[in-house]
Amino acid sequence: MSPFLLTRTLPEDTAGADLRADVLYGLTRMPKELPPKWFYDARGSELFEEITRLPEYYPTRAEREILIARAPEIAAATGARTLVELGSGSSEKTRHLLRAMRPGLEGYVPVDVSESALTGAAGALTAELPGLRVHALVADFTRGLALPGTPGPRLVAFLGGTLGNLLPGQRAAFLRSVRGLLEPGDALLLGTDLVKDEATLVAAYDDASGVTAAFNKNVLSVLARELGADADPDDFGHVAVWDRENEWIEMRLRARRALTVKIPELDLEVPFAAGEELRTEVSAKFRQEGVAKELAAAGLELSRWWTDEKGWFALSLATAV
Repeated sequence: MSPFLLTRTLPEDTAGADLRADVLYGLTRMPKELPPKWFYDARGSELFEEITRLPEYYPTRAEREILIARAPEIAAATGARTLVELGSGSSEKTRHLLRAMRPGLEGYVPVDVSESALTGAAGALTAELPGLRVHALVADFTRGLALPGTPGPRLVAFLGGTLGNLLPGQRAAFLRSVRGLLEPGDALLLGTDLVKDEATLVAAYDDASGVTAAFNKNVLSVLARELGADADPDDFGHVAVWDRENEWIEMRLRARRALTVKIPELDLEVPFAAGEELRTEVSAKFRQEGVAKELAAAGLELSRWWTDEKGWFALSLATAV
């Protein structure tokens, strides 16, 4: 059997149709908003990789610290023979988990919307871990997901704090969908960024070197390339604010002057008042009791909780009730 198999469940034209729908909905409502997934074209992915290496951006380092320290414990606690990773990307951090789960681990199922990311990661992993079978899925896990037949028990991993990019109702629906994937003996490994002081949080999304600002404005380049939008990135400023009530960071683009953005592909003109903001990302931060409550509402029980040394990030293990 080949060590690498790729299955596409996402139609080829899905991204374009979704972008048009999101732009038409998000830029004709008040306040204006776009989902953060549109940051991640090739340039946006490069910028995000750069962000993860910035001194201000702690989540990637903190999660890696936990994985390095706790991967053997996670492997022992789950006894998983298959690792399923949602939103796997480059699978860089996952290598620590994969190594710890050998030799009992038989297969790895990375799930991502990017076929190029999946094939690149799979090539590196199959070379690094001979005998590992990789069945990659080109799929959008927020639309519901059917997993291939794989040996259990299975560990489903959702790392990077990406759960925080979903609004509360979206998080509830997502966790219920994950619960639906789990069979007896399976488990969920969830990464969540934790509430901490405001200065540290804001700095992580508004670094001194301006990389996050460039990342935020990259969505305008995506709109220009894909939809012919004439938005000038210089007409917008990058904003990162802490919402104390909701305990989340918001990234926004703020119009520096009154202007109108024309989007020919949608036959749409979008007016902005001077100072008006377009929300491009929500990144919720969590507390242990809140994570446990959200998991329980989805039919999952929090069984293990690990943090980095500073207590800034957490990995939690949950099983089906």
